[in-house]
Amino acid sequence: MRRTWWIYLIGVLGLVAVAAPFLWMVLGSFKTQGELLRVPPTWWPDQPTSQNYDELFSKANFPRYFLNSTLVALAVTAGNLVFCSMIGYALAKLRFKGRNALFVLVMATLMVPGMVTFVPLFVLVTNAGLANSYPGLILPFLVSPFGVFLMRQFFLGLPDDLIDAGRVDGTGELGIFARIMLPLTRPALATLGILTFLGSWNNFLWPLVIAQTEDKYTLPVALALYSTGQNAQNYGLLMAGAVVVVVPVLVMFLAFQRHVTRGIAITGLK
Repeated sequence: MRRTWWIYLIGVLGLVAVAAPFLWMVLGSFKTQGELLRVPPTWWPDQPTSQNYDELFSKANFPRYFLNSTLVALAVTAGNLVFCSMIGYALAKLRFKGRNALFVLVMATLMVPGMVTFVPLFVLVTNAGLANSYPGLILPFLVSPFGVFLMRQFFLGLPDDLIDAGRVDGTGELGIFARIMLPLTRPALATLGILTFLGSWNNFLWPLVIAQTEDKYTLPVALALYSTGQNAQNYGLLMAGAVVVVVPVLVMFLAFQRHVTRGIAITGLK
């Protein structure tokens, strides 16, 4: 125990280094502008105030931006959970011609940087008349190569005997997938859901290009645009907006953390 004290010390220092900026942001969102500019700076607010949050939700139309981000992130996450699991199951457990070639194609798209396909995707969405719309924000991200790869690898670890038993009992392929195999992939689904929600919630460049009016802005876009001009020096307001962006992601991670941990433990036992 005495020989490992330094490991705990390094862990504590790393935790402080990671958590300190977030704690400073949260505490700063309850400070006045004068206190934020004080030298030397203070950690705890002398006179905590909710003025920054009141102004954020009353003048900046942030409830609308929050609703847009929630709608887009939930729709993208739900689409990935459904479609990636279906494709992953087909590539892992079904036998059909061209299966391996299709998987290679999926892996190839996983290796292509997003910026390479950004302009063609924008042209495609614009020509389809989906610019400045919720479908334009959601549809291009309903399936991800990483999600397909993750679900395929997890399905490969499940025994084929379960599928054979379902077929013997007269269950159809869709029933085998939905009622037998899919419930066993909850740890993988939780992991995919967290990663997808996080990526969609923090997505900035695509909503910035597609959303052309303020009623379609998501939180990252609104916060970035609101940090310019006359609001650029209102640090308390910007910190309050950053807290609103970060907190939902932390809540979702904490809610599904046990599923991710369970998935790691189960994988270690196989």
